[in-house]
Amino acid sequence: MKKKVAFYTLGCKLNFSETSTIARGFQEDGFDRVEFSEHADMYVVNTCSVTENADKRFKTIVKQAQKINPEAFVAAIGCYAQLKPEELAAVDGVDLVLGATEKFKITDYINDLTKNDFGEVHSCEIEEADFYVGSYAIGDRTRAFLKVQDGCDYKCTYCTIPLARGISRSDTLQNVLNNAAEISAKGIKEIVLTGVNIGDYGKGEFGNKTHEHTFLDLVKALDRVEGIHRLRISSIEPNLLKNETIDFVSQSNSFVPHFHIPLQSGSDDILKLMRRRYMSSLYIDRVNKIKETMPHACIGVDVIVGFPGETDEHFLETYHFLNELDISYLHVFTYSERDNTAAAEMGGVVSKQVRNKRSKMLRGLSVKKRRAFYEGQLGKTHQVLFEGENKEGYIHGFTSNYVKVKSPWNPALVNTLHEVSLTEIDEDGLVRLEFEKSFTEV
Repeated sequence: MKKKVAFYTLGCKLNFSETSTIARGFQEDGFDRVEFSEHADMYVVNTCSVTENADKRFKTIVKQAQKINPEAFVAAIGCYAQLKPEELAAVDGVDLVLGATEKFKITDYINDLTKNDFGEVHSCEIEEADFYVGSYAIGDRTRAFLKVQDGCDYKCTYCTIPLARGISRSDTLQNVLNNAAEISAKGIKEIVLTGVNIGDYGKGEFGNKTHEHTFLDLVKALDRVEGIHRLRISSIEPNLLKNETIDFVSQSNSFVPHFHIPLQSGSDDILKLMRRRYMSSLYIDRVNKIKETMPHACIGVDVIVGFPGETDEHFLETYHFLNELDISYLHVFTYSERDNTAAAEMGGVVSKQVRNKRSKMLRGLSVKKRRAFYEGQLGKTHQVLFEGENKEGYIHGFTSNYVKVKSPWNPALVNTLHEVSLTEIDEDGLVRLEFEKSFTEV
């Protein structure tokens, strides 16, 4: 009988792409992959260190695995496993903890899956994480996350990612193109480019800081890969999103008009404390440039509330900045202290109550912004890629510019592209489509 392995991924698209590649390695070694809710001989949890909540969820997930099979071998990998391996190893039921480089060779570290009395740790010094491992994730038949870059050379005062993932380094252009072609050959219609700092694409391995290729080179090359219907840039720093890239996307065959650009704060005082590499004026320039070339483009924004030293005035500066900006939605993060970061030592600590209040205000603003963006798309025709799940009698999909739509469930629509006219927003905030009236298959 084949051994069964199950995976649980916390955190970002990059983690999902790496989990998927690691899972394929298990399957090549003779394991059967099953859902995390099923009985398995081994459970692997890919951890995240960005938020306090992701840290806490780890224990809950391990308990879930033990409840399904108390004898199962449990391994922890990922960012939290690199930062605090001993802490994870001490969690009841954990047998193995692997750091940033070891996770890609996980099957080398497991024996007959006999449980250990104590969690075994194999974790490198992060300086040793100087080589690149490519990966991609296929979650359903419609979209894949393709990793093109790893690590970060920035020193933002709140962030643990450089400590968890090491220096900035990239896949070779040819490898990325090969992976993209492989994904396309599986019938997947959309690829989302992912990494820690993808705008920094081109830095090689072993600390080589010369860019053999730029992010623009990557974008241009991917646009020529046959069979890819859609390419989406996940998250890119505003200082690395160049005019040339925006211009190219506006004329592209495959790249969609959707950008996700971290802001973190609309206050220049706070941006300086965060050690971000731009001021708010540059961010305005990026948004204006996108909207000039692609008025229908969707722009998502990351923002952190409750950073040390953020006064009411600073927060209102951020709120008004975002309110006046032509953006489409927000990802709001409530600041949480992370060990070994400069921000954790700063004064001016904002109370949890105030952090939560500010977070709620910005989430409300996000709802308003998304609604306004959706309303601005009504009466227009867009291309929708439909996904594969039946959710309460509806099938969902996204336009190229990231408007979420729904239509009565029809299995024939799964993984198909249709030209649709957007006519009405339903009570849940999504654009509702009636198949007979508004669909033309592409």
